[in-house]
Amino acid sequence: MKAIKDSVHDHITLDPVAADLLDTPAFQRLRHIKQLSTVRLVYPSASHTRFEHSLGVYHLADRALSHLAVDDDTAAHVRAAALLHDVGHGPYGHQTERVIMRHTGRHHDDIADLLPATEAGTVLEDHGLDPDRVAALVRGEGDLGGLVSGELDVDRMDYLVRDAHHTGVPYGTIDHERLIRELRLRDGQLALAEGNVWTAEALLLARALMNGTVYRHHVSRIAGAMLDRASERLLAHESGPEVDEFARMADHGLLVALREHVPDLGARIERRDLYKRAVWAGLDEVDAALADLSYDDQRAAERDIAEAAGVDDHEVIVDAPSRPGIKESNTHVVVDGVVRRLEDASELVGALRATERAGWRLGVYAPEPVVDDVRGAALDVLGVRATP
Repeated sequence: MKAIKDSVHDHITLDPVAADLLDTPAFQRLRHIKQLSTVRLVYPSASHTRFEHSLGVYHLADRALSHLAVDDDTAAHVRAAALLHDVGHGPYGHQTERVIMRHTGRHHDDIADLLPATEAGTVLEDHGLDPDRVAALVRGEGDLGGLVSGELDVDRMDYLVRDAHHTGVPYGTIDHERLIRELRLRDGQLALAEGNVWTAEALLLARALMNGTVYRHHVSRIAGAMLDRASERLLAHESGPEVDEFARMADHGLLVALREHVPDLGARIERRDLYKRAVWAGLDEVDAALADLSYDDQRAAERDIAEAAGVDDHEVIVDAPSRPGIKESNTHVVVDGVVRRLEDASELVGALRATERAGWRLGVYAPEPVVDDVRGAALDVLGVRATP
């Protein structure tokens, strides 16, 4: 058994399957994809990668399985799925996920087509594991799919503590050992054992605090929106990559391609010379329809605002996130012997849902010299009752 020293979990021991998967190109590529993508433009020490995060997820899955009554074959498939859960990510992780989805309809959790075409699939078969079954677990399917991708998944447990460690922001520090020990399989679903409502609430609170402080920081959102638009222009460029090649790039490869083919945005992202906020408006300051703008609607709004402001189309970015939600509120906990959803057992969920709504922002971004012109045009075109 091979052991790897980890900055969060100390030593991680790999089984023979994991040791072989570690050396495949698909997994080694994760060394070159930063876990926090554009967040590292805010927190300089957040330079950790999806490679180390995936090792952490594998470790926590292995720990969780030791507390669950699972046969060896099922456990082996779950451990493999935990290790491989992020190999479907494109460069900059979630920041290019929507680009890839718009062009392929494929989510990063959908690795069913990826595994057979890589050495990782061969490794799984050589060890008697079914790549399709592993891919299904990565999608969150089956009784134990929720351990890899669900409300109580080990993915969330690792990235919260790891991101807190590397950013220096303590809000993601959770008692993941208790979460793992208290997991139970009840009626074909994962649930926390009796007496753990507060344990689930702590996970929920940590996620909400990290959302506001780290994951949705306005600088990261601006950089992410610029990266989205730059990636679309790269894919549309006559010398740019095909989408499948784009999806297999690493972070540095994308930066090189953007610098060459989309130099105005590519150079800005690389130098952290970012657009500024022209509009930053909450839910109570916008019409309800603005919280449901499709990507095409956002691009149309950009063109309208640019025309009204007398600037180039590429100098306006409209960033309308989806309505806030709390996936973890569906976590299952045992209360008085009955499996219940956390939102039905905790008064904290309602308060955090209100906090998430209060933190939602519609953003309109532009280069600093034209911010004032874009602000006036955006307020008029979008009917926003706000200034930054």
